[in-house]
Amino acid sequence: MKRLLPLFLLFSFFISSCASNSAQAASENSAQYIENKGSDTIVNLALAWAEKYQSEYPDVRISVTGGGSGTGIAALVNGTVGIANASRKIKDEEVAEAKSKGVNPVEHIIARDAIAVIVNPENPVSELTLQQISDIYSGKITNWTEVGGEDRPIVKLSRETNSGTHVYFLETVLRMGSKEDKTLFSMDTLLLPSSEGIISEVRDNPNAIGYDGLGYVPDDLKMIAIAEETGGAYVLPAIETVNNKTYPIARDLYMYTDGEPAGLIKKYLDWILSDEAQEIVAELGFVPVSK
Repeated sequence: MKRLLPLFLLFSFFISSCASNSAQAASENSAQYIENKGSDTIVNLALAWAEKYQSEYPDVRISVTGGGSGTGIAALVNGTVGIANASRKIKDEEVAEAKSKGVNPVEHIIARDAIAVIVNPENPVSELTLQQISDIYSGKITNWTEVGGEDRPIVKLSRETNSGTHVYFLETVLRMGSKEDKTLFSMDTLLLPSSEGIISEVRDNPNAIGYDGLGYVPDDLKMIAIAEETGGAYVLPAIETVNNKTYPIARDLYMYTDGEPAGLIKKYLDWILSDEAQEIVAELGFVPVSK
């Protein structure tokens, strides 16, 4: 027994040392890890950024997931992510909830986007006013003949309510930017969980109309030129028309942090606003942030 005691003590020291080293390694790894969650509009851009950044800084790990702007902001409020992605501004009630939990959301504009209204290429309709689009989605217009198309029922597609794109489209298009307007999506609007779902449905259904971020629209679908008012110019979404403010459905894209960023997160956000990262913005069909 006496002979076994030194071995036991040595083994205990070894286990303690390993545990200490493991804890230190975990702490170091944690310091080089960023959890990034939220907007499905931003997710492909965020993934491209993360891949590029990690290739340049291999000791950093960035986890990117979607789920919608509301999901990302909720995760920030609950303290489970370092960066929340959002395709809409954070709501007053979300800020209030965050502050009640000791979280101070700080906004960072990281890119801009146009919302394209899309139809099947077989659809002869190429132009709509904002009011016509509002009337379609609120159920006042139900047949394509009412806007110059064929005698077909209009199938309305939207992102689900947790999507920042859904909220933005509701406020900017259905309600025409009026805070007093309480117009809602028609009850027969099909709510889909992803941008890809809307793309797929429009591709397969010649009666469908949908909306999506410009960077997600493939070449085989048709984008509608939009006029802000009757008699106005019809404008297609593009980087140029967002920058010159002629396309009426354009918005900022955001990342939110808890307080002013510091350390690893600050370094990453600074890089996102660099020329190198903003080139990726343009490559993916979004609009770079002007400096």
